[in-house]
Amino acid sequence: MQTEPTAPTWDFLSDAVPAAPSRLGDVMLERLTQAIVDGRFKPGDALPSESQLAAAFNVSKPVARDALRELAALGVVQVQQGKVSRIRALDGGPLQRFYRLAIGGGQKRLLEAVQLRRILETPIARLAAENRTAADLAVLAGLLQQMEQSRGDAQRWIEADQAFHNHLARMTQNQLLVLQMHGLELLIQQMMVRFNAYQATAGRDWDATLARHRRIADAVIAGDGEAAQVAMEAHFAAADRAVESIFGGPSAGQQAAARKPARRPAKPAALPAAARRRQAR
Repeated sequence: MQTEPTAPTWDFLSDAVPAAPSRLGDVMLERLTQAIVDGRFKPGDALPSESQLAAAFNVSKPVARDALRELAALGVVQVQQGKVSRIRALDGGPLQRFYRLAIGGGQKRLLEAVQLRRILETPIARLAAENRTAADLAVLAGLLQQMEQSRGDAQRWIEADQAFHNHLARMTQNQLLVLQMHGLELLIQQMMVRFNAYQATAGRDWDATLARHRRIADAVIAGDGEAAQVAMEAHFAAADRAVESIFGGPSAGQQAAARKPARRPAKPAALPAAARRRQAR
């Protein structure tokens, strides 16, 4: 039988920031969401039942049920039949589903995902360097060691490589960047499988790839945000040819280079007056 939390644990909902959407269900959804974002509901906490929520917000039970379903779709509430609904930790799961739907199976969309990753990860490297902690750096060193030990084993390499980049995102201390990278995780894994398949036929230099990751890590360890960003950009630039071969289009780096205006030829230097007089004769 479902156990309902007592009213005092969620009375604060009535004190939430007022909302003025067009439907009563939206008021309830906004206040519940605000309570979760503010930390008044924490992961694992039980939510009031549909009946309690309906009474608290003066809405029908179907309206309360729809609000809970929407929160479940956002990945912040776990709803199970016959059990108390509970708060879940916010993660990138809903973003993963969104990106999978937005990209589908088209080559062009996958190329766009490669470009999005590059746009995100270069500033991530800078922020990781600027916000590093001793604990973060210890984990980073361990991940580099895993990459070194994974050379020659594509599956283990992909896992270690992805863990390295995800950890840099966590080092930024920016939760939105962490969620974005989590949302792209399955697509990035798919890209890495394609890259590794391409490199297996084109000739794979494990040591060169590892060295690029070491340069990123060295800059992060030194706290040099600019060097870390440059090293990350160089890491992606090294894959430009593979991107073009796999996805049939230029990478973000190649597109940026193509947009740079051509340099005008320098004007010839003016001749001295004496030389001009000699030419006139």
